[in-house]
Amino acid sequence: MFRYLLVLGALLGLGYACTPPVEEIITDVRIDFREKPLQRLLVFQDRRMPDSLYRYFRHPDPALRTVAAEAFGSLQTPAAVDSLLPLLRDPVEAVRVAAAYALGQIGEPRAELPLLRAFDTADTLRENVRFNRTVLEAVGKVGSAENLVHIATVSNYRPTDTLLLLGQAYAIYRYGLRGITAPAGTARAVTLATGSEFPAGARSIAAHYLARAEATPADDALPALVKAYREAPDPRVRMALATALGKLDAPAAGEALRAQLSRDADYRVRVNTIRALGNFAYADNKALLLLTLSDDNPHVARAAATYFREHGTAADAAEYGRLGRRADLPERVRVMLLTAANRHLPYTMEKTLGRVNYDLNQLFRNSKNDYVRADAVRGLAEFGWNYRPIKENAFPSDVPVIRTAAIEAFAQILRRPDFRTFFRGSWWRAKTELTEYLAEAIRLGDAGMIAAAAGVLRDKDLRFNEILTDPTFMQTALEKLNLPKEIETYNELKRTYEMLAGLPETAPLTVDYNHPIDWDAVEGVYLRPEAVIETARGSIRLQLLPAAAPATCANFLDLARSGFFSNKNFHRVVANFVAQGGGTRGDGYGSLDYTIRSELANVHYDAGGYVGMASAGKDTEGTQFFITHSPTPHLDGRYTIFARVIEGMEVVHQLLPGDKIKRVTLEPARTVQ
Repeated sequence: MFRYLLVLGALLGLGYACTPPVEEIITDVRIDFREKPLQRLLVFQDRRMPDSLYRYFRHPDPALRTVAAEAFGSLQTPAAVDSLLPLLRDPVEAVRVAAAYALGQIGEPRAELPLLRAFDTADTLRENVRFNRTVLEAVGKVGSAENLVHIATVSNYRPTDTLLLLGQAYAIYRYGLRGITAPAGTARAVTLATGSEFPAGARSIAAHYLARAEATPADDALPALVKAYREAPDPRVRMALATALGKLDAPAAGEALRAQLSRDADYRVRVNTIRALGNFAYADNKALLLLTLSDDNPHVARAAATYFREHGTAADAAEYGRLGRRADLPERVRVMLLTAANRHLPYTMEKTLGRVNYDLNQLFRNSKNDYVRADAVRGLAEFGWNYRPIKENAFPSDVPVIRTAAIEAFAQILRRPDFRTFFRGSWWRAKTELTEYLAEAIRLGDAGMIAAAAGVLRDKDLRFNEILTDPTFMQTALEKLNLPKEIETYNELKRTYEMLAGLPETAPLTVDYNHPIDWDAVEGVYLRPEAVIETARGSIRLQLLPAAAPATCANFLDLARSGFFSNKNFHRVVANFVAQGGGTRGDGYGSLDYTIRSELANVHYDAGGYVGMASAGKDTEGTQFFITHSPTPHLDGRYTIFARVIEGMEVVHQLLPGDKIKRVTLEPARTVQ
């Protein structure tokens, strides 16, 4: 460990015997949570004890100061701002970085000016670029619109100033996520995203700003955006620019998207391109997307089928139905095409409607994939009169994902904008029956069904209080829920009960601390820091990141050792977003009888292959995890990152809903030759 000595007095030629005492200043930051002092600190973080963390801010060991400061990125305690501000002047850069990150996470506007003052404008030797980069991003989380313009108009960063450019891009992006934009910020994002001379990371984040922020670029930016969408070597840039082009009201943007769809080798770019085409004329897109239904990549083919569900026409609805019967198309594509037909077919085409609904029923009854069957239930709901067959056949299913899909189907029907017109003189009877089905679901006590039912019953526009005049049965259901296992369901139902009972809405229930860190497991993670997820499609090797999330890694190790993950589903796969699994039920609801804390370290979802913890709100994590397909920077600082894929991303990209985890094993790190 490198240490520097600060001499408090001059020797004056008196010899070492007369040398005054010296104070040893530690500048090396070595973070290893196997060490007892760091473990004690982490317990304070885990137990959410800010007062016990403050005392480490003056500790002589910068590793402890760093971890204590970064802990407030997880605690997000507004009262900590004043205590963190002095750490922006700490002599060790790692401490300053941790303090700046935590201040951004807390999100208090009063941190803006101190952050800007701490920015090292005299750093000509680029010795503090990591700190400066973190300050820029933190200002993006707390700053005013005025300072967005100041940050965006800095144009003297060189292409080799990788971290400063990344910080500028993140600042503009974070402002955009807060709904704060300015023409100068958007123009700078265009420059960064389209400039081939800029580093890939900054280009990617700038492109994500253009894809997600409410602002749109100036008209004269279109040629540069199209060129970068076609030619950028990094698919992270191309996929984000596809989404950005979809926001533009320009025929040339649609032409560029259609021209590139079949050319791009990266399926993620193709998926985003299809989604972006939804903003352009159906007639111009139809022929191309019909061909895309046969794409070799199942995510791309499914995206094309989804396009017809979302943007199809009555004139072509019968064609979607015919395509949905093609045996050469995957079931997941067929069920979506049949859903499109059921949505868009005119009611006068009774025979064709009958055939489409027969085909959906056949998929529901005969598919071996429960997630296709659940899709078929939602597809049947596109024809509202199917609510009774859904109640009869899907509602009592012994498969949780199908039971939950039945409730989601009822919600679809109730939320039809033409509900009264569709049901005509029977609309009140239909609404009453559907409401009774939702109430029955709540009384049954199934976590997934309750959460889905509560969500629709809280829709004020549907005025369920006209039917559910006595919602006290919800209070009874609340008392029967198993906490903390069903905390997500509890809070959903509590909000609905309060609304229907005319009570003031109270804060969501928070879970008391209930799962201390297993330090033996933390030690085990350091000894065996790689995990292998075995699936029928191949193996996915993870590198665990205990320095970022030691408690989460320990929990993952304990679950893996116990065999918990064996035969669990990847229940949610969203193309070019995430593959999520590890749930107890297979429908995304429920957990085990404990929760762990969110560990929101200063790491970023800036590429595909990061592994994060799913949650129903801060500090509610348990067993469910997800693996990203591509950058998801909007998840930064909100979802724990505890691992990254080091082998098997091709397997991650192949995963589909219903794919099972055979087992998860822990292994020592391999020696790289």
